[in-house]
Amino acid sequence: MKKIVVNTNNCIGCGACVGIDPEHFDFNDDGLSHPISQENLDSPDLQNAIASCPVAIISLEEEHASETTEE
Repeated sequence: MKKIVVNTNNCIGCGACVGIDPEHFDFNDDGLSHPISQENLDSPDLQNAIASCPVAIISLEEEHASETTEE
């Protein structure tokens, strides 16, 4: 099963992903992007948000059984 991963250590908070795909992304308290939904991962808007990130820190990764889904 895949999940959205955002490397917040390198996020610049530009908001491109939030603007393109508010179904999956929002800003956290530090003004950085974080995933808010792990549903509908085949969405064209999600693919556009990933491709539009200027620092390429958003990915879809395989979730391992030992990991939690909380972000």
